[in-house]
Amino acid sequence: MNQNLVLTVISADRPGVVQQLAKTIHDNHGNWLESRMSHLAGKFAGILQVAVPEEHCESLLAALGGLACDGLQVVAEKAEGVGEAQPVALSFSVVGPDRTGIVYEVSQAFASRSISVDELETDTSSMPWSGEPMFEATGIIHLPNGVNMDELYDQLDAIADELAVDIRLEELPESQTA
Repeated sequence: MNQNLVLTVISADRPGVVQQLAKTIHDNHGNWLESRMSHLAGKFAGILQVAVPEEHCESLLAALGGLACDGLQVVAEKAEGVGEAQPVALSFSVVGPDRTGIVYEVSQAFASRSISVDELETDTSSMPWSGEPMFEATGIIHLPNGVNMDELYDQLDAIADELAVDIRLEELPESQTA
C-alpha cells in the first residue's frame, strides 16, 4: 500500500533543483504526482504530492532530509484522506487596485464559513491605463455542505465595495473538481 506525502521545498534558485529532488524521489521508489513550483524573490519554492510504498517511506523521508546538505529545505508531511469524496468546488478571482488586506479579507470570508482554499495564486502588475499597482488572485475553494451562498455573495460584495476590487465565483467544469 502507498503512503502519500506532501512536500514543501525551498532553496536558492539554481539549475538542477527539480532534477535533484526528482532523482531523490525516484531513487527511493517514490512517484511524483502533483506539484506547483515557482521562482519567488531569487528563491525556488515548491509544493508537491508524492506516493511511496509504505516499506520505502522512511528511507525517502531520510533522503529528503539529507538534501539540506545541498541547500534544499524539504518539509514532508504524511497526507491523510487521499481519495475521499470532495465537496462542491468553485473557482474564484479577485482583481483590482493593490492594497493591504485583500487576501486577508477574502480568506476570512471563506474561513468564517469553513470553506477550504485549495489553490491560491496571486500576482501584482501595473494597470495598463494608469500604471498604478494592480492585484490579481485566482484560486479554487471547496464548499462544505450547508453553506448559505446568498450570505457568502453578500459578504464578498461588501468586501469588493470596500476594497474597490472585483470578486467572482464560478462553478468549475467537472474535469477540474477532483
